[in-house]
Amino acid sequence: MSRLPVIVGFGGYNAAGRSSFHHGFRRMVIESLPVADRQETLAGLAVLMKLVSVENDQYLDADGQPLSAADIEQRFGQQILDSTLVRRIEKRYLDVDAAHWQKNLTVTGEAGKPFSFITLSKQLPEPLPSDWVVEPLNDTEVMVTVYDGCDLKIDSFRALPVKSAGQLPSGLEPGELYASRFHPRGLQLTIVSATDALRSVGIDWQTIANSVEPDEVAVFASSAMSQLDENSFGGLMQSRLKGSRVSAKQLALGLNSMPADFINAYILGSVGTTGAITGACASFLYNLQKGSDMITSGRARVVLVGNGEAPITQECLEGYGAMGALATEDGLRQVGGSDEVDFRRASRPFSENCGFTLAESGQFFVLMDDALAMELGADIHGAVPDVFINADGFKKSISAPGPGNYLTMAKAVHAAMQIVGPEAVRQRSFIHAHGSSTPANRVTESEILDRVAAAFDISSWPIAAVKAYVGHSLASASADQLAATLGSFKYQIIPGIKTIDQVAADVHQQRLLISTRDIDRSQLPLEVAFINSKGFGGNNASAVVIAPTVVERMLKKRYGVAAFEAWQQRREQTRASAEAYNQRALRGQLDIIYNFGQNMIDESAIEISDAQIQVPGFSKALTFRTDERFKDMLD
Repeated sequence: MSRLPVIVGFGGYNAAGRSSFHHGFRRMVIESLPVADRQETLAGLAVLMKLVSVENDQYLDADGQPLSAADIEQRFGQQILDSTLVRRIEKRYLDVDAAHWQKNLTVTGEAGKPFSFITLSKQLPEPLPSDWVVEPLNDTEVMVTVYDGCDLKIDSFRALPVKSAGQLPSGLEPGELYASRFHPRGLQLTIVSATDALRSVGIDWQTIANSVEPDEVAVFASSAMSQLDENSFGGLMQSRLKGSRVSAKQLALGLNSMPADFINAYILGSVGTTGAITGACASFLYNLQKGSDMITSGRARVVLVGNGEAPITQECLEGYGAMGALATEDGLRQVGGSDEVDFRRASRPFSENCGFTLAESGQFFVLMDDALAMELGADIHGAVPDVFINADGFKKSISAPGPGNYLTMAKAVHAAMQIVGPEAVRQRSFIHAHGSSTPANRVTESEILDRVAAAFDISSWPIAAVKAYVGHSLASASADQLAATLGSFKYQIIPGIKTIDQVAADVHQQRLLISTRDIDRSQLPLEVAFINSKGFGGNNASAVVIAPTVVERMLKKRYGVAAFEAWQQRREQTRASAEAYNQRALRGQLDIIYNFGQNMIDESAIEISDAQIQVPGFSKALTFRTDERFKDMLD
């Protein structure tokens, strides 16, 4: 009997705002929400964006006048909508119309004559070029005479062809929410996003940690692009060219394992299993597979899984742009058929498109085994029984899609049918597609999904594509998909692809349903979802996600009615505690967890016997387990 990995908490931040309690999802389907839900989410965004403040649980405008949620919608609603999701890149990242670069300049004297200039002696190159003659002028300055000319690099500026991205809501700066000195933006996102996920559980972390042995907690988190801003690899690589020094932090903080390491060191204080698995744009599902397997095998009882990615840098924009992978201003002008470019519609899955839209995101999910969730009265938002990963095999283009995704999707559908039954898959499932918004993806992924649908006799299979809203956040992309999937289970709404007017003619859709409007599934509730993800290099992954209604039926069957009802009673307190955090967060009280230098373990106090290890600070000992895996092979 395998343990079932259930999702008991989730949270994070992307272009749609805060993910916990489905606020990010609400932003995507805001036109389809009841008034109260819509206004609550808008008010929370207004606080995050610093448009309003909160005192004594009262929203206030800049003049200190009280505001209701309805007032906030009326005064700031359009501004909030315009300053979230995919949009033109804001100058807090870089000026896309005047991006900094260095231009080569060759300087010679008139008619081949020598020329002179004055500079500081400390700025002289080492060694001096052979045709330079240096004459001291004073204690600090020198006169340099150059005889043969020289090559210089001069600061210059140019417009970038790529001008759109999925950015955090305007005004939201994760580094302002805690003491983030010298942290790269991706790690800032990790800290605040992992906190959001943990707070959303509604059970204090110490209570959870005290319920399991120290090595029964696992963390799997990574970034695909490492960290590339000035505080990490970006600063490391640029330092020589900018004439600055390398810091002691830039290399270490740039490693793609740092999201997991930061969580262990500064949030959880975990001594359990840790890992940072990367599979390019499918990295989240790679980490999710590991976390799910750890629970089903019994090697972990609690797993925190997620990613923090902040790739909106000039280098990433130019790198992916040079591949022809990103939507450019000219490309959008062509596909839109107008000289006026709407950057909010830059990401166009399964329609006429010209490339994907880069994005930043941090998303995390708390998984437990079903027994622990029952014991603690955890709320359950879904379950992830399977994640399938397959490579493409031999291929010519490392970036081009390949056959591996046929394997992952077919195995995912087959696995789901064994759990919820063929009829549920055919009538009450949907797909959160990779939907990268490239011309190649719209053809290749739609063909895969259409053919898998035919193989399993599925018709009108609904397709969602979250990248239309929040862009492509690389390692976090499939985490964005999972967060949106949980929102669909909660509200029974499948988000339409609203950045397009129609599906492209070359998209395979004989058995698919690709809607430009939100789909109401309240009359035919969703029971299972498939998350599909593809990454450069032949990294394909597909996950099966079971709706909470189905999970509850499964729990009742495994544990019986009495135990199930007892869990429901315990869950009420959990939900109340979680909602209390939600209300605080809506008012800007995010309670970021950042335990730098606190509660460190005294290694000399670790007690080791031949049966167990007792680690200071942990209520339960780590007990050594009998290993009978190879019993049949031993004398």
